[in-house]
Amino acid sequence: MVDKNLLNTLTIDETDDQITAMLADAYGDAVAGGDLEGLLDGMISDFKPGTILSGKIIGRAGDDFLIEVGLKSEGILQREEFDDPTEVMIGDVYEVLLEDVENQGGTVQVSKRRADRIRGWERIITENDEGDEVEGKVTRKIKGGLLVDIGVPVFLPASQVDIRRPSDIGEFIGKTIKAQILKIDTERRNIVISRRKLIEDTRSEARKKLLGTLEVGQVVTGTVKNIADFGAFVDLGGIDGLLHITDMSWGRINHPSEMVKIDQEIEAKVLNIDQDKEKIALGLKQKEDSPWQGIEQKYPSNTRITGVVTNIMSYGAFVKLEDGIEGLVHISEMSWTKRINHPSELVSIGEEIEVVVLEVNKDKQEISLGIKQTEVNPWELVAEKYPPGTVIEGKVRNLASYGAFVEIEPGIDGLLHVSDLSWTKKLTHPNEMLKKSDTIKCVVLQVDQQKQRISLGLKQLSEDPWVEAIPSAYQPGMIVHGKVTKITNFGVFVELEDDLEGLLHISELADHKVENPQDIVKQDEDIEVKILRVDLDDRKIGLSLKRAQWTSDEPDPAAKSASKPKIDGGSLGGGLGDAGGLGTDKITFGPGGASTN
Repeated sequence: MVDKNLLNTLTIDETDDQITAMLADAYGDAVAGGDLEGLLDGMISDFKPGTILSGKIIGRAGDDFLIEVGLKSEGILQREEFDDPTEVMIGDVYEVLLEDVENQGGTVQVSKRRADRIRGWERIITENDEGDEVEGKVTRKIKGGLLVDIGVPVFLPASQVDIRRPSDIGEFIGKTIKAQILKIDTERRNIVISRRKLIEDTRSEARKKLLGTLEVGQVVTGTVKNIADFGAFVDLGGIDGLLHITDMSWGRINHPSEMVKIDQEIEAKVLNIDQDKEKIALGLKQKEDSPWQGIEQKYPSNTRITGVVTNIMSYGAFVKLEDGIEGLVHISEMSWTKRINHPSELVSIGEEIEVVVLEVNKDKQEISLGIKQTEVNPWELVAEKYPPGTVIEGKVRNLASYGAFVEIEPGIDGLLHVSDLSWTKKLTHPNEMLKKSDTIKCVVLQVDQQKQRISLGLKQLSEDPWVEAIPSAYQPGMIVHGKVTKITNFGVFVELEDDLEGLLHISELADHKVENPQDIVKQDEDIEVKILRVDLDDRKIGLSLKRAQWTSDEPDPAAKSASKPKIDGGSLGGGLGDAGGLGTDKITFGPGGASTN
């Protein structure tokens, strides 16, 4: 603080009047009027900490500067207080903030930067309002955004740096930018600015002006601002246009970055303008004539041509025929006979191959190609080589629930349906008779050249026993022997001989009502049953246990059973056993018959 007794320390000989006169010359009427005490109070209040004073550079102290602010001691301004210390000259006048009248070193502690900040704040809030445009230099990156010096440090949030948030906002450090004031907090002396808002407002005005001048078909110049998987956004000067990947080149490209780069200036053609949504569609390839013009005449069907494989998908391979023209070879059009799981098994990217044009769709800009058409179709010869009735020998390549696939020759398979395996067996799956890699003989039943299918049969190698053998060997009323093979809730299946079964319905098990067939018969039990019916259409034999027991109760033992002679011709084939008959060792006739047991 300034000592009020300062004048008492002065070593001068002048009288009080002389002193008063000297002070009056310096400080005016206040002293002349005798108000020396008031003058001293004012001087003291001017030198309180926090006061902004005007000072003159009077010298240097090393790299720092001495400034005289009217006190008994000089202040020191460090070189960091100046943006460019080399421009500071002796005699320059600056405003400084008085921080302390006298520090431990005996000097006045002052700060130019703090004074500048206070003056800047006063100027900002006096000259600017929220929404005004300001300009400043980005000084550093802080949490959540950037610090910008517009005379005072203000905050620029990261979300307000640009329309599209940059990957690194630190790239703006050191740059001078323009922004708009979003908020002024006078109590906290805090200002938030937005560069994005200023850009949006500027672009909005430019967008309206630009939309009024653009026309479809017009060639415009713009700068690539962003690249996505589906295309690139081009700044046309106030509004972005979308350059879709499909409109970049007549040829195939995998990513827009193959055609354009960020900040690249390009010329594009306006394809569409949506005034309501303010959207513009651009095209690069439309600047040139489409190579698809006259494509049907250039590549008519069945044209054989050489191309290069450019891309391979699970469903086929794309082949480049010329710049901007590609065709697709579907996986189904790659081989007549090879089983191809993926096109890469047959072709590779960059490989030059020969193809045949199958179909051209100019509207969809699609060309269907084929590789297998460059070779002779082996199926054209199949009908001649394997007419119906031909007996072939092949290997079981695969089994399915509905049948077996038999390889007749490399690449040519026939289907042996489960229903064509046996005349008499009731098969639910071909694996009951066959296994993979078995070599079997079959007969060709049908050849469908168009669908490339061959139907095979195994049972057709022998005569159908249901035509003559079974009806003649098994007739209604006969008593026969059999073995229980399967018990169900509706009845019992009885094996009369190999591969031949009859059904013993639950109602034919006993005279009384049967709830559970297992109460009457057991699995694998040998029983004697009576034939009720032989259904040739449905290929079924109906049996009865209770009726066979009625017959066994007759008084004449000779009437119980008699054996039927074996059927001539030995084995009947068709899966009916190899014992030379159809269960004739189990069949009995009426009275007078001779048994073969």
